[in-house]
Amino acid sequence: MFAKNAMKPVSRLASLKKPQQQLLSTTLKVRYNSTQSTHNQARTTIRHPPPPPPPVTESAKPENPGTPAWKTILLFLTGSIIGASYVSYKVAKDPPPFLFPKTSTTPLTDVLSPKYGDPSQAIDELTALLGPTKVSKSQVDLDHHSDTYWSTHHATADQRPDIVVFPETTEEVSQVLKICHAHKVPVVPFTGGTSLEGHFTPTRKGICVDLTRMHKIIALHKEDLDVVVQPAVGWEDLRDVLDDHGLLFGPDPGPGACIGGMIGTSCSGTNAARYGTMRENVLGLTVVLADGTIVKTKQRPRKSSAGYNLTGLFIGSEGTLGIVTEATLKLNVKPKFENVVVVSFKTLSDAANTVAEIVQQGIAANALELLDDNMMKFVNESGEVTAKYEETPTLMLKLGGNSKEAAKLTTNTVKEICQRHKSNSFRFAETEEQKFELWNARKSALWSTIGHGKRVVDPDVQVWTTDVAVPMSQLAKSIEQTKAELQAAGFEHSFVGHVGDGNYHALILFKNDPEQHNAVKKLVQSMVDRAIADEGTVTGEHGVGYGKRDYLISESGEDAISLMRKLKFALDPNRIMNPDKVFRIDPNEPEEERH
Repeated sequence: MFAKNAMKPVSRLASLKKPQQQLLSTTLKVRYNSTQSTHNQARTTIRHPPPPPPPVTESAKPENPGTPAWKTILLFLTGSIIGASYVSYKVAKDPPPFLFPKTSTTPLTDVLSPKYGDPSQAIDELTALLGPTKVSKSQVDLDHHSDTYWSTHHATADQRPDIVVFPETTEEVSQVLKICHAHKVPVVPFTGGTSLEGHFTPTRKGICVDLTRMHKIIALHKEDLDVVVQPAVGWEDLRDVLDDHGLLFGPDPGPGACIGGMIGTSCSGTNAARYGTMRENVLGLTVVLADGTIVKTKQRPRKSSAGYNLTGLFIGSEGTLGIVTEATLKLNVKPKFENVVVVSFKTLSDAANTVAEIVQQGIAANALELLDDNMMKFVNESGEVTAKYEETPTLMLKLGGNSKEAAKLTTNTVKEICQRHKSNSFRFAETEEQKFELWNARKSALWSTIGHGKRVVDPDVQVWTTDVAVPMSQLAKSIEQTKAELQAAGFEHSFVGHVGDGNYHALILFKNDPEQHNAVKKLVQSMVDRAIADEGTVTGEHGVGYGKRDYLISESGEDAISLMRKLKFALDPNRIMNPDKVFRIDPNEPEEERH
């Protein structure tokens, strides 16, 4: 949808500064005059030859014969070549800034709009490469690879890929990108399709590379505590396989997420307090770059001081730098004993202050989650769980140990902390059935909220799911102020957070109309501004995508964004990899499209 705006016939020369105009104009004139003079001379010689001179005697020959026409042409061409070569030499030796900027960053004001090619030839080549069973133009597939119900930014009617391809190997992905790079056709990668911030919206159409057929667990190294997987392996499937070996993979985001997308957003989940985010759990990657180059970022050791941290460069890049086709993941030994604890409180502050003390005392909870009173109400209404919960702010924890006694000791210590902060109730589960029942309330949070919205707000209810993260000392204040604003505005909502690391989510319900959408957007802006003011981040785990691009500027600053843009343009000079995500790449992008 941007291409029609980006392709306005604007003079490149007119957009340059005066010294740049003079240099470019001089170069063009030299080449134009050289070509034109040669053409005119050749035309005079060939089309209008002079009559043949009469025969002369030796004594009648002139003393100063004229230069033959072919010599004139040869001399002129030689001079033109020398002149053009000199200009080229000067440009190469001392290039003008607009050709080769000597800066460490790339501000948006210094770039031109991207120019993309006609995808038709690329589509023909991709179909020939992969065969008819690995490509699709069906409307169902095009729609499915453009949007999700729960995304904060929905694709417009014309934001659909031109074709969806289904490679099955790293080499096939490489060949796909070589074709797209050659024809300057945009590429958007896709795995689980659970994006919340418009990560795979095809803003420039192009090719959607669906990796769902790359779903193999390639190798499990139990003795080394790592596993090698393809990008479409679901974290839940991996969890089930590892469980049989007494192992676990730390990050556990929402249902349906796949490893490729989890790497792209650097997500985490309920276990983040103990095991960290994807950044701490990925040992190495195989990545296909924009031009089809295949790069392995690192070997399998858990530590290395060899060279740049290329693995970290691609984690959180959201498909804007390349496509991940293999990942080596760090594993952990599953706790032999683990209790699930549910604690209710009178206020959010009491619950948040309890979390702060648990963390400050060095208690390593395997998971530490906060649900507000609305969320507990929605869970009770949903019928997803058989138990009934107090509809007050609630903490859910996983507390483990190497022995039953150690787990019980940790549980008792946490109970004492909760009681100091005025907890209403404290219950824990020891059997697997009880654990599943209690923890299922947390995992059903999103669906319980949507179900409430359909019953109470509108059958076509929309949900804006957003997250921020703040320092632990600011957590209670940040949640309470955001909640107060949502209540004052009259929007049904719920809160849930991985509060062991200061990350919380707001789920805001609204009717499907522009007025309510804009009102929610302003409330989210206020939530983000508050997080930044508290030295927090605009997103703890959902990623930036399309929806939070401009928010990122407020957090990191223009220079940091310009550095990211410099890195992208170095790896992806044609700007084909997941365009318009994380930061803007087009200075002429329509103003109304900006968040």
